[in-house]
Amino acid sequence: MGCLFCLENKFMKNKILVTGGAGYIGTHTCIALHEAGYDMVVYDNLSNSSREAINRVSTLIGQPIEFIEGDIRDAESLRQVFSSHHFFGVIHFAGLKAVGESVAKPLLYYNNNVSGTITLLEVMVEYDVKNLVFSSSATVYGDPETLPIDEASPRSCTNPYGQSKLTVEHILADLAVSDDSWNLIPLRYFNPVGAHPSGQIGEDPNDIPNNLMPYISQVAVGKLEKLSIFGNDYPTVDGTGVRDFIHVTDLAQGHVAALNYLQQHASSKSASDTTGSVGFLPINLGTGKGTSVLDLVAAFTKVSKQPIPYQFAARRAGDIASCYASADNAKELLGWEAKLSITEMCQDTWRWQSKNPNGYLLQS
Repeated sequence: MGCLFCLENKFMKNKILVTGGAGYIGTHTCIALHEAGYDMVVYDNLSNSSREAINRVSTLIGQPIEFIEGDIRDAESLRQVFSSHHFFGVIHFAGLKAVGESVAKPLLYYNNNVSGTITLLEVMVEYDVKNLVFSSSATVYGDPETLPIDEASPRSCTNPYGQSKLTVEHILADLAVSDDSWNLIPLRYFNPVGAHPSGQIGEDPNDIPNNLMPYISQVAVGKLEKLSIFGNDYPTVDGTGVRDFIHVTDLAQGHVAALNYLQQHASSKSASDTTGSVGFLPINLGTGKGTSVLDLVAAFTKVSKQPIPYQFAARRAGDIASCYASADNAKELLGWEAKLSITEMCQDTWRWQSKNPNGYLLQS
């Protein structure tokens, strides 16, 4: 017979709570977790996501996903989840993410993104679950002083969304100082784009897209009339903004790599093969390459064979000229690096958008 303790320990080390798991990055990460042998429970309030997305993930992986509709600000609901499962850790995606909305509704963003995370952390303490991968953002770097941006670069923010991410990072850093049994990896994403190669799941923004790639794809599919490019007078190769676009499936693999790192290094009362706590370890996830807005439009036009009419508009307040990552730490510590090209990002986005012109809404 096998060792019951060993079996229980293995089960605990493989079960993950995924908050916000019905969202764009969360759904792709659920597939990557399944492929890596992790079990998961998805917890999401569906405020900017869809139950249909979870249904499609279940179809893609060939088995149902345990889904719980709930809010991270609801401590009692979280307690019920933690009391019913033995989690190794949490991947925390749940959060509001529209910059413009955050400027108009700062209290909503601080309440959801900051207070919600505090509630989640307090419940994690109650159930002695101290391994966390946090969905952070390159927004915390503000307007970078030097390029590429590494994890030691100065941090500052120009909007409440970014401030909410940075505030959570400060909380996590303070938590690690206060208690060395915490293992906390905030992943600072650059610009996630693309979709699952099946075309079954992808980015499905509410109303008018806030991000560039879904706006381009909705113009290509005829849902929007034209693209507005904000600023053509930046000190860049063609005057338009330059960003580090990363395929969402590469990004999903980055979360698996972070969990694997925690498995190897996080100290645990029930584990005998660990090498000490991780503490607070921020890591960039990006390609290390910048692509201009016009270059992305040209790549998408070539892939989709659809015209992408656009017009130039004035710069938006808070936008910066260039932003791209140094992802050396991800490669050295996690063994992870982005693999997919801009062409593949455009191909997968177009496959998703052309198959699902109205996102997860049922086609008439």
